[in-house]
Amino acid sequence: MATLEKGKRILVTSALPYANGPIHLGHLAGAYLPADIFVRYCRLKKRDVVYICGSDENGVPIMLRARAEGKDPQEIVDRYHAMIKNSFEGVGMSFDYYGRTSSPVHHETSREFFCNLAEKDIFVLRKEKQLFDPEAGLFLADRFVYGTCPSCGYDKAYGDQCEKCGTSLSPDDLINPKSALTDTEPVKKETTHWYLPLDTIQPELEKWLANHQDWKPNVLGQIKSWLTEGLKERAMTRDQPWGVKVPKEVGDKIGVDVSGKVLYVWFDAPIGYISATREWAEQQGDPERWKTYWQDQDTTLIHFIGKDNIVFHCLIFPAILQLHGDYVLPENVPANEFLNLEGNKLSTSRNYAVWLDDYLQKFDADSLRYALAANMPETRDADFSWKEFQARHNNELADILGNFVNRTFTFITKYFDGNLPECGPLDAMDNELVAQMLASREQTGAAIDNFRFKDATRSFIDLARAANKYFNDKEPWRTRKDAPGQCATTLHLCAQTTHALAILMGPILPFTAEKLWQFLQLPGRADQANWQDIGSLPLTAGTHFGKPDILFTKIEDAQIEPEIAKLQKIEAKMNQAKSEASPAESQSTTITIDDFNRVDLRVAEILAAEKIKGADKLLKLQVDTGLDKRQIVSGIAQHFEPETLVGKKIVIVANLKPVKLRGELSEGMLLTAESADGTLTLVDPGAISPAGAKVK
Repeated sequence: MATLEKGKRILVTSALPYANGPIHLGHLAGAYLPADIFVRYCRLKKRDVVYICGSDENGVPIMLRARAEGKDPQEIVDRYHAMIKNSFEGVGMSFDYYGRTSSPVHHETSREFFCNLAEKDIFVLRKEKQLFDPEAGLFLADRFVYGTCPSCGYDKAYGDQCEKCGTSLSPDDLINPKSALTDTEPVKKETTHWYLPLDTIQPELEKWLANHQDWKPNVLGQIKSWLTEGLKERAMTRDQPWGVKVPKEVGDKIGVDVSGKVLYVWFDAPIGYISATREWAEQQGDPERWKTYWQDQDTTLIHFIGKDNIVFHCLIFPAILQLHGDYVLPENVPANEFLNLEGNKLSTSRNYAVWLDDYLQKFDADSLRYALAANMPETRDADFSWKEFQARHNNELADILGNFVNRTFTFITKYFDGNLPECGPLDAMDNELVAQMLASREQTGAAIDNFRFKDATRSFIDLARAANKYFNDKEPWRTRKDAPGQCATTLHLCAQTTHALAILMGPILPFTAEKLWQFLQLPGRADQANWQDIGSLPLTAGTHFGKPDILFTKIEDAQIEPEIAKLQKIEAKMNQAKSEASPAESQSTTITIDDFNRVDLRVAEILAAEKIKGADKLLKLQVDTGLDKRQIVSGIAQHFEPETLVGKKIVIVANLKPVKLRGELSEGMLLTAESADGTLTLVDPGAISPAGAKVK
């Protein structure tokens, strides 16, 4: 990353969590813990840093939750905003300000951005027909529509994606679409929306991104994929009753009624970083101070996010900032990958997650922070398991760090009346320990500066490991009698190492660092320390320490077994549901022979196959049915390479109603078989079956 010069302003943001549910460990490992570690380190380095976050309280997920519970959206966001904020406080997130996008300042800031771009004629205005629920009186956003997937036939696919086969969809792609609100059949109704022409903006984005090729490879890889496919226009408004209202003056200027229209959540949500910074500045008693962090080019802006938000923070939001013209662009977007749980993907809808508020009622925050930092999904997905969590706590925090601190101060209390003994001449082993403190300071700092939090965690715990070895090798229990001066020096340096560790651990283990700081009788707070003091041996002989206490009590099997059992029970239910839903095993729906005879199953031969630009999961196939040649679009791109399919015989549903997928006409559906592990195979009619043969 770019060098963070002393005194240069740093503005750090974490993705705004949706206020429609609690926080789980995947959220924490993705966007919040890495940012907090980085910010705490910057403060110890005495950098000018501000950390901004807040609740995202607009968008479809809020409305879905509100409708599901029969409540007003405001009640939903009020409840979850408080819950999320409390969870973050409990785990030690050190935001300078935590805002919310339902605030008047946010609505004002978002509308100002929209007006600015509208006045510059940036937007493309489009009239189009969209699905409308006549019973609910609402236009239906993607997730408000469900129907049959044209790719795999799953009858509960949503309007943005089929959760069974993974095919990306639009509401118009669905067969027999229904409103998720009322189960009624939607109708097409004309509406007008403002589109951001990302296709014409792409060259400027590419020029800016060319200066950021030092970003994490997983981030650059996803950006490159989007740019290679070519950016497309994206609507920046929605027809919904909840959100930031489209400015009336924008509609009046061109004669468009904007009542019932709100800004697209991914237009206004990143602007939440700006509005929250404005509120922070107001809180500081300096209302204009926010401009220093957002509009002065000496600011380094860093977005911490999960990989599902890369496109919004690396392409769409920078495009909006560029077009506005008055704001700094991100210097880095160190997105993390996903955190899995006990070998499975987290599923909030099935409650297969470890919820932060529940965790904090049973275990210490620092134990979780350490376990996640040591196994952070920095460039690839990682896995959290309760057994590994227990092992890291017991074997590293308790047996290495805690053991070193406890044995050092138990010895000082017992043989030096709790006072720091004098330091005598240093031998080679003593000097090596001091050198290791200094090396750890540099290594840990460099790792954090470059967003390598696993390396930083390893470097910090390695110093504690080295200090334990030093204690053992110096044998103070022996030198206490044989060489008391040497014993005093050993304990003196062990205490100085504890001071170094108290600062080093601060970004990762803030609660433990503060506990140790107070025990060492040091002034102020641990988070006010100076990073450069690590290894400076600042403790003076004669300093009286507090009574030694156990830093980490070991976690017993009995404490984590219920957590493992809970997840195993949920996993079993998920597997059962998947098994019951499998066409090979389900007999919940019966059809008559007449129903079956209406399905025209025929052998076809694949003449050509290619990927569809902009659709990772779709293949476009040209097939010979024996009766005609036609095109079929299928969501099998992640299972087959196009060139391997040419010449193969397949079975298709030949009389399926034609649909358009990603602008491509699909006149049929090919049959596949799915194994328990999700592997797809083509239904093979056999080489001797000619194209056009009916399958009965």
